[in-house]
Amino acid sequence: MSDRPLLLLDVDGPLNPYRARLLRHRGYVTRRMRPAIWSARQKTGSRRLRRGLRVRLHPGHGARLLTLPYELVWATTWMHQANEMIAPVIGLPGDLPVIEWPELFAKDPDGLYWKTRHVVASAAGRPFVWVDDMITDRDIRHVAEHHEAAALLLRVSPRKGLREHEFARLEAWARSL
Repeated sequence: MSDRPLLLLDVDGPLNPYRARLLRHRGYVTRRMRPAIWSARQKTGSRRLRRGLRVRLHPGHGARLLTLPYELVWATTWMHQANEMIAPVIGLPGDLPVIEWPELFAKDPDGLYWKTRHVVASAAGRPFVWVDDMITDRDIRHVAEHHEAAALLLRVSPRKGLREHEFARLEAWARSL
């Protein structure tokens, strides 16, 4: 285990700007993939399932993430498939730790994002940054109240994905610890 802070990384939104208006973001490549969670929600034999999910990824993101002073952890519904499908395209090692969600998309009784409580538990008292497109102010307040170490919840636009100002913020936050 490292003494570096954790960087908990979602795929869809931060790495895959799935709501981008333009089909081609500068520097991004498009792949068709069939992650298990997505495939399970498609109609058997459908054209959509045969074609696969369109995923836009930036091949330079992996190298950039690896320069940051964090221990990288997948915090995505792709779970272990992020190591198999996403990591090779963006240049990350294929053996990053993965948060395994006990129940995907479970409704939270307090209206939190369904990942939030498990993210706090997975951080186990360590400083962390969580990069996701679905974080709300309610989640930020919950983490501040229930996690004693430093934490930054970084909401990323699913139209734009991780951009230079988010990388700069990640660097600055790590230096501030």
